[in-house]
Amino acid sequence: MSVYSKPEVLSVDSLLELVNLRGVYVLGYGWLVGMSIWVTFIGGFIAFKALPRQQFGALQHRTFPTYFNLSILLSGGLLLLWTRGHPHVISNIAKPQLADVAQAYVLGTVAVSQLVNQAIIGPMTSKTMFQRHKLEKAEGKAYNEPGVSSEMKALNSKFSQLHGISSLLNLSANIALIFHGLWVGTKGLGKL
Repeated sequence: MSVYSKPEVLSVDSLLELVNLRGVYVLGYGWLVGMSIWVTFIGGFIAFKALPRQQFGALQHRTFPTYFNLSILLSGGLLLLWTRGHPHVISNIAKPQLADVAQAYVLGTVAVSQLVNQAIIGPMTSKTMFQRHKLEKAEGKAYNEPGVSSEMKALNSKFSQLHGISSLLNLSANIALIFHGLWVGTKGLGKL
């Protein structure tokens, strides 16, 4: 038998009941995980295939700061709500084996990963990318053509390293979000 034994009639009161911390949490999580999956696995690949490389790089340079800022804001908000709804998390912060504390660590992982990307790795990656674009113009060669200068090879290596770190941080955030979604979907939000 269904939990809902009779159909519920919508009213202003029943609609106002929808605006609560649990609803806000679910909407915030949905926004964050959807955005993260889109930016990481779908939108970037579409843009990469549709745009010339330098335009793609310029688009990413403009898109990622907004993505990282929203990720930091949303994951920080979720962490705040999670901690508010599970007050024992603070007193047990050194016990990540406790499920609610582990979920706080998961949300913290998202916030810290995206903060490092926003504040450190992203700007360094963009700077290196634009240096490479400038050098391509000066040398009259694409970064991956044979016979590029040693300076271009050094920029290529630096860009690859930074891009790899950024991708790893972003992937960590995505994995953490998926884990959190599986946890909440299976175990619920608790006393939020």
